[in-house]
Amino acid sequence: MQYLRSNHQRLMVQAVAELHNPRALSLAAVLAALNLAINQFTIPVSGYLEISFDFLVSVATGFLCGPWVAALSGVATDLLGYVLRPNGPYFPGFTLSAMLAGILYGLWYYQRPVRLWRVVSCKLMATVLFNFLLTPLWLHVMYGQAFVVLSSMRIVKNIIKFPVDVVLLMLVLKACEQYQKTRRRV
Repeated sequence: MQYLRSNHQRLMVQAVAELHNPRALSLAAVLAALNLAINQFTIPVSGYLEISFDFLVSVATGFLCGPWVAALSGVATDLLGYVLRPNGPYFPGFTLSAMLAGILYGLWYYQRPVRLWRVVSCKLMATVLFNFLLTPLWLHVMYGQAFVVLSSMRIVKNIIKFPVDVVLLMLVLKACEQYQKTRRRV
């Protein structure tokens, strides 16, 4: 147990150090730009529901740069994304969600080997936390329609999209893992 605690503490210290690492910050900036580009292309399902794949870039940022850099990147991409493509009024809850997503992805993936169980567990946690809890809460606060925003369509969309997202996450994380191995050799 002590080993797990000390290993976790070591990872968190490394993650904080990434905030001062020019290479990590540059990489996060490039990934943020990629996130903004991908965010411009979404598939609208309804007025409250759309499908996007920008979360893949957020996961890559968490994996490569750690939870704290990924959190700051989430805030920046949410704010800049709203400026580039406003979708309704600005609401800070979505910025908070983007920050929390960066932290979540960083805690699950930073300096850890890519494993299917980890990808499935993290994706399940993110789906429940963001898609079923926070997003409906933010939409309820904004528009006052709690049961409309947590509709059966949202649930069906997430159930159908879950295995697709897991496969895409495995591909992206394996590519990030390979990039990291190549970078260590240089």
